[in-house]
Amino acid sequence: MPGGSIGNIARRLRELLRGPRTLAPLVFASRAPLDFRLAGRALSHAALVGLTAGLVGAAFFAALEYVSSMLLEGAAGYAPVRAQGEQFATWQHHAPFRPWLLVILPALGGLGAGLVARYIPEVRGGGSDPTIEAFHYRGGMLRRRLIWAKPLASILSLGTGGAGGREGPTMLIGAAIGSTVARVLGLSVRERRILLVAGIAAGISAVFRTPLGAALLAVELLYRDGFESDALIPSVLASVTAYSVVISIFGESTLFTHAPRFPFVPAHLPLYGLLAFAIAVVAIGFLAVFGTTRRLFSKLPGPDWIRPALGGLALGVLATAVITFIGGGGSGRGFGILGGGYGAVQAAISGADWLPLGWTGVLLLLGLSLVKVFAASLTIGSGGSAGDFAPSLAIGGLLGGAFGRAAQIVLADPRIDPGAFALVGMGAFYGGIAHVPLASLVLVCELAGNYDLLVPLMLTIGIAFVALRHKGIYEAQVDTLADSPVHRDAVVLDMLRAARVGDVMLSGRPFVSFASGSTAREVIDQVGDADWQNVFPVVDAEQRLIGLVTSELTHVLAQQADDTRWTIVADLMQPAVALGCDDDLHAATKLLIESGLREIPVVDADRRVIGFLDEADIAKLHLQSADRAET
Repeated sequence: MPGGSIGNIARRLRELLRGPRTLAPLVFASRAPLDFRLAGRALSHAALVGLTAGLVGAAFFAALEYVSSMLLEGAAGYAPVRAQGEQFATWQHHAPFRPWLLVILPALGGLGAGLVARYIPEVRGGGSDPTIEAFHYRGGMLRRRLIWAKPLASILSLGTGGAGGREGPTMLIGAAIGSTVARVLGLSVRERRILLVAGIAAGISAVFRTPLGAALLAVELLYRDGFESDALIPSVLASVTAYSVVISIFGESTLFTHAPRFPFVPAHLPLYGLLAFAIAVVAIGFLAVFGTTRRLFSKLPGPDWIRPALGGLALGVLATAVITFIGGGGSGRGFGILGGGYGAVQAAISGADWLPLGWTGVLLLLGLSLVKVFAASLTIGSGGSAGDFAPSLAIGGLLGGAFGRAAQIVLADPRIDPGAFALVGMGAFYGGIAHVPLASLVLVCELAGNYDLLVPLMLTIGIAFVALRHKGIYEAQVDTLADSPVHRDAVVLDMLRAARVGDVMLSGRPFVSFASGSTAREVIDQVGDADWQNVFPVVDAEQRLIGLVTSELTHVLAQQADDTRWTIVADLMQPAVALGCDDDLHAATKLLIESGLREIPVVDADRRVIGFLDEADIAKLHLQSADRAET
């Protein structure tokens, strides 16, 4: 178990039950009756976070779309393929394709993002890991400057062609808004953490427009197994508020167009099972490429802020080469390589004039998914400010679309809809590598506008989740609630309440006790021979406990031996403090703290001493429980 000696554990247990600095209030509050005033206050705070995140998210989305259209379309002649819900800022005057400019634009954007990260390192990457770390280890604290720094760095990265998504950055932006609102209002650590999670949900909902899926993703993202249930309702409210703000500005629409219905065909379930295994294999490859790219860039000589520029340069070369090779060099069509890649997924779902039929289309979708693996790794792995959410969905959607088209050709089954396989592939890929199966299922259903794909999604995401059990894209995730510092104390308290004093007390060992008439000299002599006791019972003629003498007092007496010749134990003893065998260790620990003693006598029904409970005994039980949990 992480930690220190038994003494350190004992001190931690004392701190745990002592008061406001610890997380004990979190545990006790969860058992208290519902206070509607507190509930109303929490929901009003969540609505405020959602409103703010919705406005900031809308501004970020609009600025990013305008910058991207101006630079990539208006200057470089790049022709992006867009999803239906991305038709916001299309450039009216399409320039001729300029390959040389497309090569250097991502490098310039990476350089700008790197310079921002030089002073505010949290803006590197997508933002999910810093958000998760802030929840678990920093009391929900994120610097308020991230509210403007992360959008700036992300606009520089993504607006110049970075192969990442905007959802990851808005996770961090929304979380920073939630943390800032909590600090401004002077809220507790627990409330700050909850508002941080609500901010995550609001940020995702603002740009992805899936309010329920965003709320579930926010509470599920923090753990590999489990979710933050206390934050669910605030996250739902914040997500709905942010969603309402955004659709009031841009109008209501789903990200993708698709078939109005996806009929459920039970005979196709084995195909979805095969898709899940294919998704898992490619996901492992993506994680390997992503990790290798990140390690390579971290070892490059030179300052950190130059690395996103190098990644951008490599991305520009890769994208320009692929566009020139596939598109013939004249049109500048991007095929979803730059940016999030949703346009390519739209083609996999509903088809496109540039996507050929037959096996050529299957191979093109497969090739684009592999190119997207390397493109996203170059942008995010080098430290560019771009999210991994959109590329993960794009890779999964392209794979699913290719799989569906291949199955349609091989089986000649007109009931197979490649668009359904593309949507299911999206959910399975991200749900597997991010360990968010429930959120991914709901996200895809919201994107599809119905729940026709519920059963295929349950099967495919379930298989992918199990297959990728020990793989993940978010290093900051903890395994379970018990592994988080936020809830670890709650586990300790539950353990203390379940155990009894009689299970751990020291018994059957000879101990020193005194009668009330014993002299101070007798106490000093006998305590000097006691090698393990710190507390000495004072008993009456029937051996019933009537008081206590501590070793600290005897040390003081030993230094004043001349003044103790007429002193007896009745003058020295303090009131009796004792425990019974059936008392739980939670109550026992509180009594240890309140009395200031390191050990307490344990008595029977007649108040005769039958053993002792030492704080080290409690610490040992905690250590043994943790060791068993790890195995």
